[in-house]
Amino acid sequence: MSDIHQNINLPAGSIEKQTTTLNLGPTHPATHGVFQNIIELDGEKIVKADATVGYIHRAFEKIAERRPLYQITPLTDRLNYCSAPLNNMGWHLTCETLLGVKTPKRVDYLRIIVMELARIADHLICSSIMGVDAGAYTGFLYVMQYRELIYEIYEEICGSRLTTNMGRIGGFERDFNDTAFQKIEKFLREYPAVLKEFENLFTRNRIFMERTMGVGAISAERALNYGFTGPNLRAAGVDYDVRVTAPYSSYEEFDFDIPVGSTGDCYDRFQVRNGEMWQSLRIIEQAMQKLNNLKGEEATAYHADVPEYYLPKKKDVYTKMEALIWHFKIIMGEIDMPKGELYHSIEAGNGELGYYFISDGGRSPYRLHFRRPCFIYYQAFEELVKDGMLSDAILVMSSLNLIAGEMDA
Repeated sequence: MSDIHQNINLPAGSIEKQTTTLNLGPTHPATHGVFQNIIELDGEKIVKADATVGYIHRAFEKIAERRPLYQITPLTDRLNYCSAPLNNMGWHLTCETLLGVKTPKRVDYLRIIVMELARIADHLICSSIMGVDAGAYTGFLYVMQYRELIYEIYEEICGSRLTTNMGRIGGFERDFNDTAFQKIEKFLREYPAVLKEFENLFTRNRIFMERTMGVGAISAERALNYGFTGPNLRAAGVDYDVRVTAPYSSYEEFDFDIPVGSTGDCYDRFQVRNGEMWQSLRIIEQAMQKLNNLKGEEATAYHADVPEYYLPKKKDVYTKMEALIWHFKIIMGEIDMPKGELYHSIEAGNGELGYYFISDGGRSPYRLHFRRPCFIYYQAFEELVKDGMLSDAILVMSSLNLIAGEMDA
């Protein structure tokens, strides 16, 4: 960190006053990522903040223009890596929209289970880290073991934990095993009590309330002008949720509420995310029930009939010519896609995660753009922290849930 003193022009005869310029980041543990905040301070008060990204830019969008569709999935993992399966499912749904793929109901329900688990994992991290940044470490310890359980569920489904590369265009690579369902049921059984205890530690905690109430507040109008979505917009009182306004993966069949706040401050953002975890539990329970109600072939399907994008079983590759041909074409990226232009979005952990996709009929996208919600939130950082205290800047970053990988795609 560096200190650069600057003179403020004051009337003649007054005492010269100085401000301090503080480099908060790009390698600072409190920023939770590789990005820089050049903050001008008058004592502890923030006079100005200049937000800078670009330190881990990886050119994902340009890389995607050289890859077949299924090889782009691992790129999406590195956006918001706290809830990678949501990124994966959003990409697959975008591809399926372009290709005209209709997924079985069971695939939709399995995806919803995974997406809501990922949402809980994302909110769990954000809310507990807000507690740490406010000086309360205990809540983090209470819930973090259940993030581990979610990661164990991921492992049973796809073998990975953080960057999952989960699922395929049309569904999943393989069916969920019994252990995965047992761990999901265990999570549904145990996590509500832990979440309730977590809320008891913070919701009426006077120190936490004083540190968060009125801090980093934004009005609904300003939030909409910036392009806010997700929990940060709902905390300002706008009940916009992509799962409701533009349902995908059969979300229209589910009953759940949209938690909203009123002030758009750090406390309301914390409360909205906690409320969404309760709703995600509710959605997963409904999805599990819907899975149990499926009959016949629908009760076992885990992939749509799209041989162009789904690797055949290995034994079939060795014994059937058609399977060998499809295996070769998929691996070598030799499948042309239809021409088209579309935008598809999902309600990710941080808000509306969108994919703007242009196809010229080739084997890789002509153009692909990721709409990353974090990149949009960060534009408002200066406005949210101005005239606040230096310690408030850390809590504002935490409450916005800024993920450097998503800002810097």
